[in-house]
Amino acid sequence: MNGEGNARRPGGRPVIGICARTAPVTLRGSDMIVSLVFQPHVDILASAGCVPVLLPLLPEVGPVLDQLDGLLIPGGPDVDPALYGGTAHPRTFGGGPAADAAELALVRRALDAGLPVLGICRGMQLLNVLRGGTLHQHLPEVTGDDAHCPESGAFTLGRHRLRLEPGSRLAEIFGDGAAEAACHHHQGIDRIGTGLAATAWAPDGVIEALEAVDHPFAVGVQWEAGHTGDEPLYFALAEAATARSAAAEGSGRR
Repeated sequence: MNGEGNARRPGGRPVIGICARTAPVTLRGSDMIVSLVFQPHVDILASAGCVPVLLPLLPEVGPVLDQLDGLLIPGGPDVDPALYGGTAHPRTFGGGPAADAAELALVRRALDAGLPVLGICRGMQLLNVLRGGTLHQHLPEVTGDDAHCPESGAFTLGRHRLRLEPGSRLAEIFGDGAAEAACHHHQGIDRIGTGLAATAWAPDGVIEALEAVDHPFAVGVQWEAGHTGDEPLYFALAEAATARSAAAEGSGRR
């Protein structure tokens, strides 16, 4: 970025990109396809002093990361199992190869640039797949129940206590005691990717958080952050983005 980059930030606040999701909606009686983000992601980041911006999943979006201070990858459709050498399970429903490729490219570019990254649900799974990890495509076949994604006609959250790894970034964010998560995922981490470490587990042993050990701030959580708040996660991302922005400013990179 040039020397004027920070001046374009409203009040000097860190700018956080949020990967958009594409979905069909009906608006005023008309069916259409829209790019959208979950409003609590926007609201909580704004309350943390950030400027959230929506990033459509297009190949040309990558260079925009050079203008950002952090990246949030939210929940969404299943990752294409072909990306980790798997064959699609009957219950696996992806968003399409183009969206997967565009989002993986964004995450790769963000990590390479040292940009603070927070992955939520699909976001954590993308981080793992990018680093060479694999996924369980349907957790009930592994755990024997649907506790992580209760079967119902509505979006129902499963709830459980988490065991946090002492000394981890997540333990620093939530405290060294146990944390509670509200989840809605039928997939989970199988083999952990290179440079990642598990830092939270559900009572049944399912991995609920990953952190990149070779990055200043790259955290993934499997649960549905935003649906139940989890403000400390967003504030930690905001703090990391602010620190990176200040360091860049001080070094003259902006």
